[in-house]
Amino acid sequence: MPELPEVETTRRGIAPHLLGQSIANVIIRNPSLRWPIPGNLPELLAGLTIQAVTRRAKYLLLDCGAGILIFHLGMSGSLRILPYSVMQSMEPPLKHDHFDLILSNQTVLRLRDPRRFGAVLWHTGDILQHPLLMNLGPEPLTADFNAQQLFEKTRECRASIKQMLMNSHVVVGIGNIYANEALFLAGINPKIAAGRIGMTRYEKLVQAVKQILQLAIEAGGSSLRDFVNSDGNPGYFQQQYWVYGRGGECCKKCDHEIKQIRQSQRSSFYCPRCQH
Repeated sequence: MPELPEVETTRRGIAPHLLGQSIANVIIRNPSLRWPIPGNLPELLAGLTIQAVTRRAKYLLLDCGAGILIFHLGMSGSLRILPYSVMQSMEPPLKHDHFDLILSNQTVLRLRDPRRFGAVLWHTGDILQHPLLMNLGPEPLTADFNAQQLFEKTRECRASIKQMLMNSHVVVGIGNIYANEALFLAGINPKIAAGRIGMTRYEKLVQAVKQILQLAIEAGGSSLRDFVNSDGNPGYFQQQYWVYGRGGECCKKCDHEIKQIRQSQRSSFYCPRCQH
């Protein structure tokens, strides 16, 4: 699933092509995504100008003045930028190309989503009051995500620190890959109860989360299964993994064997010697 670095990479890739452009047409080929694409989007969006391209958690937000177009990439979605001429000739729509946003400059923003767990939604009013966004935790790359906030959120908490990092009500956008990597960098075992971790270790963990996410964004995210960026190119952060997907291999720091366990239906990877 695309996580925060992949979504931020997508945002940075599409924004220069969309900002200030008016919407000429909308094509809905298959409205049956996680939530149905509103059938009246072509009428609602025609002639509107894209004023901002932002992100909240894993949601991409296109501010069109009269409202905001919300994208979520789900498990396997990607957004591509195509010239309209290419869309008509060299790269016609494929089976999983469900939605096209056609701009007045002949640029096309195309959603491709093989598993159809993504979303294209429309919202008017305060976007932060949308049901999907209103109860989300802080962004991990902002000052709102800090050791004090994390410490206070986890007092008396028996859930593992790995589970808490992946809880979007605590902090957004930290999926399985980056939770594993950040915990390794902070030297914290993923099985430890979040309530047993003190302020000093939370300071290290917050710093590790921010560092890992920044490095991943600079590398264009990670390419597992279907993720590619807006140009159709993969991310490369998987080449820098310390532990994720390396069960049974040697730790790059101490040569001890990387362990793989299951936590809440997800795989966790850690070094018993480096993480305690």
